[in-house]
Amino acid sequence: MKALKNLINFSKIKPFLVIILLLTLYIFISAISYVTAVSNDIADSVFRLHIIANSDSEEDQSLKLKVRDELLSYMNDISKNCTSKEEVIELAKAHKDKFKEIANNVVRLNNFDYDVNVEIGSSDFPTKYYGDIALPSGTYDALKVTLGNAEGHNWWCVMFPPLCFVDVSSGIVPDSSKQEMKENLNDEEYDLISNIENEEVSFKFKLIEFFQGLKLGLN
Repeated sequence: MKALKNLINFSKIKPFLVIILLLTLYIFISAISYVTAVSNDIADSVFRLHIIANSDSEEDQSLKLKVRDELLSYMNDISKNCTSKEEVIELAKAHKDKFKEIANNVVRLNNFDYDVNVEIGSSDFPTKYYGDIALPSGTYDALKVTLGNAEGHNWWCVMFPPLCFVDVSSGIVPDSSKQEMKENLNDEEYDLISNIENEEVSFKFKLIEFFQGLKLGLN
């Protein structure tokens, strides 16, 4: 009799458990869909620069920053009239050999003989803050420059919109760069990367970080 009662009680609970399971699954799938859509839209609007130093020695890290400065100076000059990510990528592809030449010159002038490799393609990036703009982790199109053994710390920035050309010590992104970013994103997506002080926005940002971190193994 007791066993029968337990079976009846379980049969009453079972539909509730199924509903909870289905609801949980729905929420999970919805979260994945949201993260994928937002991450793709943000990544589709951004072209990044990724420089990897030969090692973490003081000299190699200093060399990395010197290469960065020269590449950004050149890129800023040739891309100042670009109005889209596609334009900047095409420009980067057309000047790929020049980027390598500039990096090689910096390496040689500083008395190193490291090999320099320049690639344009997609790379995985962790969450990165540029002044008051934050880009969540994800896969982004990038100009990737490796120096020597490429075993040192990375340096990342955004070539389009031109967040790279901000004084990295100031923590201030110019309104012109923000406006270009805003024009390429919907209101919610722009709010997501520019207003993470807001609790609701911060939760969504962390949601993207979590799922993208699982996907890319960056956390």
